[in-house]
Amino acid sequence: MISARGLSVRLGEREVLTGVDLEARRGEWVAVIGPNGAGKSTLLKAVMGLVAHRGEVVLGSRPAGALKPRERARLVAYAPQTPALPPDMTVFDYALLGRTPYIPYLGRESRHDRAVTESVLDRLDLTALAMRRVGELSGGERQRVVLARALAQEAPVLLLDEPTTALDLGHQQQVLELVDRLRRADGLTVVTTLHDLTVAGLYADALLLLAEGRAAAAGEPAQVLTEELVGRHFDAHVKIEPGPDGRPVVHLVRGGS
Repeated sequence: MISARGLSVRLGEREVLTGVDLEARRGEWVAVIGPNGAGKSTLLKAVMGLVAHRGEVVLGSRPAGALKPRERARLVAYAPQTPALPPDMTVFDYALLGRTPYIPYLGRESRHDRAVTESVLDRLDLTALAMRRVGELSGGERQRVVLARALAQEAPVLLLDEPTTALDLGHQQQVLELVDRLRRADGLTVVTTLHDLTVAGLYADALLLLAEGRAAAAGEPAQVLTEELVGRHFDAHVKIEPGPDGRPVVHLVRGGS
């Protein structure tokens, strides 16, 4: 569903990404990991066409550059890490914006559009907040509302930039489990950036490790989450061992240098 080849991005005088490849097959969850400033968010923005880039991006079987904005929005839904939220808009109306690619120009939303939005809010435990103004919400509630707008698009590809930022442990798990259920039920392709390495290894089918704007490693979680790679690129002293399901669990080791 997503294929990027030789993706490079320059912002001002800085080369933020250099020759990065990204592959995400239909129904696959790919997590992009890496230290702060590695280029994770920029990679998602480049795939979405939000920043100028060099290299090739293919969505489905079509070059991304050949897609009109409404066509792209029906293929890919993007939830940024720190979106600009209109403080006076209600939660329901903000989530309903995800239906924009399906609403005719100068037209109004249909009964189906509202039903889809209601269903998404229910799944994200936001129904009770539907008539609340976005500006009145906590950070965690705003994060779920941003995800609700993306899910309301019903696009086959989800790009989620740190979808669990500002969420408490319970809501982190609820959001991740919901995304995973939707992926499995509807065959969604999911690409997320994630700071928590254990969470990335627990949910994703494949990992892409970025460091200083380049791909340092890619593959299954056990291939990427190794003590040597994590220690080198995160400058951390860790111990990694298999969890109950065999996936790698990353432990910080006190006193590491």
